[in-house]
Amino acid sequence: MAVETQSPRKNSSQETEKQRWDRNFADLLQELRVAQTGVQILFAFLLTIPFSNGFPNATAFQKDVYVVALISAAFATALIISPVAFHRALFRQGRKPELVKYAHKMASSGLAFMLISMVSSVLLITDYVLDWKWAIPLTVITAGWFLTFWAGLPFFHREWGEDDEDSAAASS
Repeated sequence: MAVETQSPRKNSSQETEKQRWDRNFADLLQELRVAQTGVQILFAFLLTIPFSNGFPNATAFQKDVYVVALISAAFATALIISPVAFHRALFRQGRKPELVKYAHKMASSGLAFMLISMVSSVLLITDYVLDWKWAIPLTVITAGWFLTFWAGLPFFHREWGEDDEDSAAASS
């Protein structure tokens, strides 16, 4: 006889709506912890570049790419951290659904700016150390790689499981 093990997480059909929003927000915060670390390290790295000895030798193109990378990293940092500030502003107001919806948009936008910053950083570095004939293809490959794993695979596999809203509607 097979023994069924119960997951510590409740089945979504057994969750109250409040529990589902709380879980969704907790899941989002866990995801943002990973992204936040990455974008903060990238941003810190970019902040140090102008103070390095080789930066004065950068071409105008490389300096323009640097500014794109720096500003997009700053935007990504702001957007990825913003759900925490949003939570503070709405704390104990019973507005968790609104918080989760906006935090999702902020996180998604933050990841988009993070992608721009990472790809721009790759272009900056490869253009600095290699001939542009190598820098451009390597940057395009990098952008394709990120888009494959951050957008392509998730988009094409969205129907792997039930959506929380679908499962909540089905249980009603």
